[in-house]
Amino acid sequence: MSPAFAARFAADWQRVWGDDRPVGLAVSGGADSLALLLLACAALPGRFAVATVDHGLRPEAAGEAAAVARLCAAWNVPHTTLCLTLAAGSAIQERARDARYAALAGWQQGAGLAALVTAHHADDQAETLLMRFNRGSGLRGLAGMRPMARVPGHEAPLLRPLLGWRRAELSEIVAFAGVVAADDPSNHDVRYERVRVRQALAQADWLDPAAIAASAAHLAEADAALDWAVARDLHTIAAMPDGLAFDPADVPRVLTLRMLERIVMQLAQGTPRGRDLARWHDLLAGGAVATLAGVRGDGRARPWRFTRAPAHRRLRKSEGGA
Repeated sequence: MSPAFAARFAADWQRVWGDDRPVGLAVSGGADSLALLLLACAALPGRFAVATVDHGLRPEAAGEAAAVARLCAAWNVPHTTLCLTLAAGSAIQERARDARYAALAGWQQGAGLAALVTAHHADDQAETLLMRFNRGSGLRGLAGMRPMARVPGHEAPLLRPLLGWRRAELSEIVAFAGVVAADDPSNHDVRYERVRVRQALAQADWLDPAAIAASAAHLAEADAALDWAVARDLHTIAAMPDGLAFDPADVPRVLTLRMLERIVMQLAQGTPRGRDLARWHDLLAGGAVATLAGVRGDGRARPWRFTRAPAHRRLRKSEGGA
């Protein structure tokens, strides 16, 4: 491996984590995750373990996991194969993602590892941003993947030290090492949105995935600034005997949405989806009484008032004739 690549990864790792505790790498056997493994071997010797998930969806997956295990054994890296049983059917990629993260989080916790590390890179980030633009996502969604986040559905840190790297660079690292990467056929299946976006990006040579990924990073900075502003102004959410009150007068809509999110988190310990939160806001702004994620909001007067709602109630335009 090029010493420059190893030094670059070490610097990226220090920025993202900067902690000497051992971590767990998710390595599927594809080129991206194998490059992550090779970079970690060069920069983090003795400070990580590896897990490979076999979703049980392809007969080749067991052999791919075994190949990763052999590489890890040759390089003295602890390796675990996590076997899942998923039924084929609708939303398979989403279900596989959820099951994969759950299995990896359980492994990471059980092995006493401080964080989970994935090989998401700049091209992944660009694809994610374009997909979310196409869905009308808000600022939080457009901020894309963060270098440090939480494992979905879990509290463990999720690290992505390769967000500044291109797919071609990672493939170069693997090719130089003489390692043969697995090729999951789903990565070429145009039934999946990400594959269609990836192919469209490849065909549009005037689009620069690195610049798109940089835009996601700028949006993430703006998103963090909103969180900072909300934290500074949390005193504007007033306690009531049975809930909370908030006056949105003269507050920009984007900040009001973050305040509403904090209210839901405080009263119901849940995090609502951005689209549902925006709809809730618009109902309240129209003078309705509406419920979201177990929180009843009353927008008929100022300040808006919020209380816990019965668990069976769902978001709707009005309640009780309001």
